[in-house]
Amino acid sequence: MEASVYLESPMQPPGYPANEAERLAALASAQILDTPEDEAFNDLIRIAAAICRVPMAMVSLVDAERQWLKARIGIGVEETTRDESFCAHAILEPDRTMIVEDALEDPRFRANLFVQGAAGIRFYAGAPLLDRQGLPLGSFCVMDHAPRRLEPEQLRALEALSRQASNLIELRRLSIELRHHLVEREWYEQQLREQNADLAEMTRTDPLTGLHNRRAFSQALEEVAATGQRYAVAVCDIDEFKTINDLHGHAEGDRVLREVADVLRAQHAARGRLARYGGEEFVLLFPGIGTDEAVLQCEYLRQAIAGLPTGVPVTVSIGVAAGGPGIRPEQALERADEALYAAKRGGRNRVVASGA
Repeated sequence: MEASVYLESPMQPPGYPANEAERLAALASAQILDTPEDEAFNDLIRIAAAICRVPMAMVSLVDAERQWLKARIGIGVEETTRDESFCAHAILEPDRTMIVEDALEDPRFRANLFVQGAAGIRFYAGAPLLDRQGLPLGSFCVMDHAPRRLEPEQLRALEALSRQASNLIELRRLSIELRHHLVEREWYEQQLREQNADLAEMTRTDPLTGLHNRRAFSQALEEVAATGQRYAVAVCDIDEFKTINDLHGHAEGDRVLREVADVLRAQHAARGRLARYGGEEFVLLFPGIGTDEAVLQCEYLRQAIAGLPTGVPVTVSIGVAAGGPGIRPEQALERADEALYAAKRGGRNRVVASGA
């Protein structure tokens, strides 16, 4: 008759902690719900079951509407509703271990499915699992099919194991947080690398034409010279550029510079290196070829520039010099510059090689 009275008694669902929103946020931050089995947690509940001499033990996490078991012994389900959970009651008093010596004598649990059903839980002891702020995430608990009590040393051991389980959860949360910070740091470092690369490129690039500048060309010339191979350099100057600026304005002069740079880039990019050296002067580097071939290529460039439909007459004079073993890079540039002035003196709009 007494059992039938218990069956007729309604189950008392657990309430909610006053800080439920913060508690759920803490649980979510651990990212532990629905994760694979973990032997570290399994070891703890095995020890708890052995010390307390019970057939059932579990690490229970109380979500918004359910109880999910991270580790379990003697329990055939992985999750239950929150209303059916002993642990949902345990988290209401996170500063103490909840002990139910006989569930059939406790009005909260006598009609519980896990008391009346096949699980046959009569004894329960659950120490809350707390995060670093003291928020209860769930319970570390042991259960038995018969009413009983825990000895003081068993209770102390259960609570110690609960703290170790809480530490494992906190370590997991910290690990996730660290990975997040590392990913975030890598992202910022990548952004910084890209910005530094952009800044470095800016220091090597002429802002008007987009060509490399004197600094970048000097580095390229040193690198080619260091290989010991022969090469040629050319200095290209726009004829009467001051007159273009004086008659048509600096905006028109800038447009002419850009159009000449575009021709040089289109004709020369695949053959060597190119830079705006300053003002209306450009320099070209021809790795691996001699003066004769460089003069021929510069002649193609001169003709292409002379044919530009700029609206104003534009021609260039070009000086070419050889470089290679025994010739310092600056000497090659000086000789090309001398050849350029020879081209200017010779009437402009022509290519002259050093020594010619």
